[in-house]
Amino acid sequence: MLVKQPKIVFLFLTAISVLFTQSTFAQAKTKKQARTDYTKYVDPIIGSAKHGHVFVGANVPFGAVQLGPVNVFEGWDWCSGYNYASNTILGFTHTHLSGTGIGDLSDILILPISGKVNLTKGTKTDMENGYGSYFSHANEVSKAGYYSVLLDKYKIKAELTASERVGFHKYSFESATDSHILLDLADGVGWDKPVKTFIKKTGKNSLVGYRLSKGWADDQRVFFAIEFSEPITNMALYDSISSIKGNEGEAVRMKAVLDFNLKKGKTVLIKVGISPVSYENALANIKAEIPHWDFSKTVQEAKAKWNAELNKIKIQADEDTKTIFYTALYHTMFAPSIFNDANGDYRGTDKKVYRNAGFTNYTTFSLWDTYRALHPLYTIIQPDKISDIVKSFLAIYQQQGRLPVWHLMGNETNTMNGNHSIAVIVDAYFKGFRDYDVELAYEAIKKTSMQTRAGMNYVQKLEYIPADVEIESVGNALEYAIDDWCVAQMAKALNKQEDYEYFSKRAKLYSLYFDTKTEFMRGKLKNGQWREPFNPLSSSHREDDYVEGNAWQYTWLVPQDPYGLITLFGSEEKFINKLDTLFTLEEGVVGDNASPDISGFIGQYAQGNEPNHHIPYLYAYVGQPWKTAKLVHEIAEKFYTSEPDGLCGNEDLGQMSAWYILSSMGFYSVNPANGIYVLGSPLVESATITHKNRLSFKMTANGLSKDNIYIQKAEYDGKPYTKSYITHEMIVKGGELKLYMGNKPSATFGVKKEDRPM
Repeated sequence: MLVKQPKIVFLFLTAISVLFTQSTFAQAKTKKQARTDYTKYVDPIIGSAKHGHVFVGANVPFGAVQLGPVNVFEGWDWCSGYNYASNTILGFTHTHLSGTGIGDLSDILILPISGKVNLTKGTKTDMENGYGSYFSHANEVSKAGYYSVLLDKYKIKAELTASERVGFHKYSFESATDSHILLDLADGVGWDKPVKTFIKKTGKNSLVGYRLSKGWADDQRVFFAIEFSEPITNMALYDSISSIKGNEGEAVRMKAVLDFNLKKGKTVLIKVGISPVSYENALANIKAEIPHWDFSKTVQEAKAKWNAELNKIKIQADEDTKTIFYTALYHTMFAPSIFNDANGDYRGTDKKVYRNAGFTNYTTFSLWDTYRALHPLYTIIQPDKISDIVKSFLAIYQQQGRLPVWHLMGNETNTMNGNHSIAVIVDAYFKGFRDYDVELAYEAIKKTSMQTRAGMNYVQKLEYIPADVEIESVGNALEYAIDDWCVAQMAKALNKQEDYEYFSKRAKLYSLYFDTKTEFMRGKLKNGQWREPFNPLSSSHREDDYVEGNAWQYTWLVPQDPYGLITLFGSEEKFINKLDTLFTLEEGVVGDNASPDISGFIGQYAQGNEPNHHIPYLYAYVGQPWKTAKLVHEIAEKFYTSEPDGLCGNEDLGQMSAWYILSSMGFYSVNPANGIYVLGSPLVESATITHKNRLSFKMTANGLSKDNIYIQKAEYDGKPYTKSYITHEMIVKGGELKLYMGNKPSATFGVKKEDRPM
């Protein structure tokens, strides 16, 4: 044994050495990965000017808390609460919407104050006689997970960060005297109005309360708990401006003025937990997510969470393109937002509390927008969230009797058209996401498709929706046909043949609106005649046959069946001629009440509104993919920039950005539920997508330049690839797609019928 011992010792030491070396290498690799900071390319100010309506402030991916500044409300372009045109801040609120066309939320306003406390809001022209302050963008810092600004009136530096359910404030007071915090539950943004509010002091450093309000979402309930790093020396409660005695109060418009005894230069830290269930849960959320008072640590944790998400796609491009790309990727992760507590509890659409849900419950579903590209993008980069999104849909179905249309804070707003949660579910199903009750999912999509709302009673009878009976008849019908196609495909997969045949017929009803003489989708009256007079340029907001658009834009809304649409035109040549004209007709949109959502024009094409997003890619279906390539680059150059007005229309909770992300990588989901991505022209030199199980798909654009925008040929995993589309399966199994670019259209790539999208 003594003879063998040195050998044993040697082997042991060798093993230790190897393990140490491997550990050191792994640590070095981890540190190297940690140093890859993609948040440096995120500029949250992009899209905050003009019509972008993006949220500016501090949050983490998909967080319930979106903590940021609110300006004096000046109209539609302040739907998120903030617009870059403003120089006013009324305070900092904990819930926001990003990129919507309707204003809501902005719950639980907190404002640090030095000196006199006013109980009414300041105005755009007078901040001295109301609460709030002017500020300068020169003293504003906005990063992923962090926001700061200097409040000029009070000489206070405000800093914000957040976790999923907790907002963390840091206020640095210049003056030692008259230091206050105003808590205002009275006002939200836009449509939001309080119904009942409550504040209660629970300790020398703590408050709890709730804010019940009515707005776009009819019955909003936000419960909160607040902890302060410094003791409250005095609290004064008010109902609007009327004083309330005691340490608690309930009224419609509760406010609290909190006094603090600070030394010069002292800071006040504030943690605000929110919950859809109770203020006890809100307090538990604080303890679960930010139990400490280390503000810098929370900033770094928020940054790390953003970096983990941004690292899922690595691109090679110039610095400005990286800024646009990673800011767009950042914007795709504001919604859907978490709508349950750290312990799993949530409040359902039926207003009942569901305890310890076995899934992450989500809200804020702008489905008319996001089913087109955002949700297909999630199936690539957010696979761990897909089944929970479907489970959230199914919970809503069980609670309200149908799938969500536009769900917000546990409320069905019924905003916009179609039933596009159906497309999201079917897309998930066919891409292999099945961690939910599949039979329940099919029951939900079928029952939702058999409603009678908004003209669906006609669709059920395989009839057109009369334009003199229902407004937005064409817009509704075309969106329904997309969803019906999805139902038919899932019915077929589940061997429900009768349903498959029925919904396949419904999916073809779009053809009833096509006028072969004018070559437009048009409204048809009860008597079978086309609505007259007819002007294809006309668009009236929610008062005509279309939805935020006109006949030029809606004629192409058949992404589930482009070849069927081509057949309606009578030939590929007629289809191409009409499509070419869409992008060259410079006459303006007309209408007494034309929607401001119609923006970002190339001819009649409007990039600023989502029903248009697939249209440039339709050229692939007629063997002219080079026209798609040219348009993609033109759209990106004109309408996606690194400036504050770098979005040409509403962000709409990520859809505008999802178009850019997919298009940058060279492809787009024309049909939102068939797993096919149509090739266009990449905007980046390469893009590597890390899917689950660490599998990577890489797109390389060889020779890409300002002039070399046309695909000449392609290779997939080293073999020639002639198709003008790729599949979801190709992406998730990993591999490399090489695109060889040139400055002239290819005479062969994607031209043959067998190479066109399926």
